[in-house]
Amino acid sequence: MRIVTLAIAAACLPVLAAQSQPASSPADSTIIITLGTGTPRPLPDVMGPATAVVVGRRVFLFDAGTGIERRLAAAHLPVNGVEALFLTHLHSDHVLGIADLVLTSWIFGRNQPFAVYGPTGTKSMFEHLYQAFAVDIKERETDYGVAGGYRVDAREIMPGVVYDSGGVRVTAFRVEHGEMQAFGYRVDTPNRSIVISGDTRPSETLIKMATGVDVLIHEVIPSGPIQLGNRPNVDWAKYIATHHTTSIQLGEVAARANPKLLIVSHNTRRDTSAQVLADIRRAYKGPVVIAEDLQRF
Repeated sequence: MRIVTLAIAAACLPVLAAQSQPASSPADSTIIITLGTGTPRPLPDVMGPATAVVVGRRVFLFDAGTGIERRLAAAHLPVNGVEALFLTHLHSDHVLGIADLVLTSWIFGRNQPFAVYGPTGTKSMFEHLYQAFAVDIKERETDYGVAGGYRVDAREIMPGVVYDSGGVRVTAFRVEHGEMQAFGYRVDTPNRSIVISGDTRPSETLIKMATGVDVLIHEVIPSGPIQLGNRPNVDWAKYIATHHTTSIQLGEVAARANPKLLIVSHNTRRDTSAQVLADIRRAYKGPVVIAEDLQRF
């Protein structure tokens, strides 16, 4: 299996291709796996947004884009359920894998709910999911003899601590993504601090939450003229300004937050990675990784 080694500051974690199971990890170890780093653009080798934070043997999942169960399997993580799922917002590219995550984990042995934390609309989304797959669920309940095993514990959240157990604390905070309710998350484990931006324009709240953390995982839109989709009637410059962070802006955000490592994800254009890195370097001189699927930190 391909192993990627990056020369970064000594304070940062090594970066490796996913290769070992969490069962072999010490109880307080913290590993980040970029399961999916993509966007709505359908690329054959890049899956939808999903990040795993593995603490010991517990898997905390942030967003569930397309291909989530396949990526969990590729990373040698459990396919029969995670400790908890945290949704940054309900745009389709961040949640399209939820049906797969919920139903496939049930098919492969999950009989109890896992917690799902997300914005307003999360509970309704799951209830409609159950309705959409009612035929499948009915037949599998008969086959498996486990009534209700497919369900999850969906919780709609507000800013603040949403999870605190076994040395892991997850704090939700508001980010600015158009008019949509959207969250970023800070994860504090026994030995690491991590902030996951979700989709956001530059956010003062995020900078405050991310200041001095070990790892900041942040979205990016390459700076300069760009058209995100085949919709010529959309003012893309205005859309980006209200919904996303450009590569130049991300450098400024990172320079102020000063994380030990910046991981750049949810990049709309894979062919512009060199320019994205150069733009970030205008302001931020610390270690930077342009993430790919299935990297391990």
